[in-house]
Amino acid sequence: MKKTILTNQFQSILLSVLFLFISIAPTLALSDQLNSIAGVTENYSEYKGVVVDRKTGSPLSFANLRVEGTNISTVSNSEGQFLIKIANDIVNPKITVSFIGYKYKTITLADVNPEMLRIEMEPTAIELPAISVISKDADLLIQKVMDKKGENYSNEQTQMTAFYRETIKKNRSYVSLSEAVVEIFKQPYLSYKSDIVKLYKARKKADYARLDTVTFKLQGGPFNSLYLDIMKYPELIFTKDMMKNYEFTFDRSTHMDNKMIYVLDFIQRENTTEPLYFGKLYIDAENFALKSAVFNLNVSNKELASEMFILKKPYNAIVYPTVATYRIDYLERDGKWYYGYSRIELGLKINWKKKLFNTGYHSIIEMAVTDWEVNTEKNPVVPKERMRPSVVISDEATGFSDPDFWGEYNVIEPEKSIESAIKKIQKQLEKKK
Repeated sequence: MKKTILTNQFQSILLSVLFLFISIAPTLALSDQLNSIAGVTENYSEYKGVVVDRKTGSPLSFANLRVEGTNISTVSNSEGQFLIKIANDIVNPKITVSFIGYKYKTITLADVNPEMLRIEMEPTAIELPAISVISKDADLLIQKVMDKKGENYSNEQTQMTAFYRETIKKNRSYVSLSEAVVEIFKQPYLSYKSDIVKLYKARKKADYARLDTVTFKLQGGPFNSLYLDIMKYPELIFTKDMMKNYEFTFDRSTHMDNKMIYVLDFIQRENTTEPLYFGKLYIDAENFALKSAVFNLNVSNKELASEMFILKKPYNAIVYPTVATYRIDYLERDGKWYYGYSRIELGLKINWKKKLFNTGYHSIIEMAVTDWEVNTEKNPVVPKERMRPSVVISDEATGFSDPDFWGEYNVIEPEKSIESAIKKIQKQLEKKK
């Protein structure tokens, strides 16, 4: 029964899109709360920079950065840029940077310019054995990953601080940006209990005039990101019953953090008709822990794919997804692995009846854990403070103008295009006042 419920929940909630005919004014439900916590004492230091390939200078997207001896972490954005905030009471802080296929790098922050940090990563030169030497049974390897979940992943409840962002573009222009800091009560990986999320603070900017008569909304918020945790919710994608739907094959192995990483390709078998997934799994060769997964939904069947995402739409429009891409990364500490970062990209196209031109929407949802600790006290979150899996973050947030809004909380550094969009949307809204 649980499997059926979660599978239906995944199909109906994960990146569900709500189309409404009315323009909705920005909600002010959290204004009092946000104003009361906007001011934060500056007891931290900021470090900005970019992670690049040493030889080519190409930016490395989604590189992991972690402060040594702590659980403070962040990821670089799609342009390789990062910003990390570190409490001043941490003595002689160092950050470790890692990226699949590259040697990890440790940097003493006292020796660098905090506003112009360029981290050049060296591709690994370690020779890896041929695939045929490592293993001949890809199906057996993925099954072993699932069987060792209890050994490799945390069996304690952890309280995480995470940064969440969702953006919506109409054609080439950003029309909505929402961000939040949330507290996640991550349940043990062997527990059947679902993760709990509490909203700490949130902000948004939206230019509803550019949405025409349609308001595009993303339902699910941080739960979209949490449901990508394959090791916590394997029944959503890789159950034993679903294994027969996929074909697994070995790709060339790689290297990360001085460890060999197996790379498995997977794709749905030809005899399956429902939209399933295809992509790559990155597996630690020593302990068989899933380190990362990057995959897409097969959207070739427009009608079936549309049923997975669209809750409501205008009667005079045909709406279907053009792309659905997913990424999940785990972090390792003291032999245990934890949810670290996830990203979802969704492209939608609206074909309007009796109109010459169609409309394209592109949305990115990402969430990164920036700090965490074992929740030894098991502090409960009262029901009224818990976010619902059906939450629409853009309806729960307000405000974007306060430059000190986020205080000491770590965020993912915005891409330059997003920073520009915030300014443009701000100007648009000010003109209407």
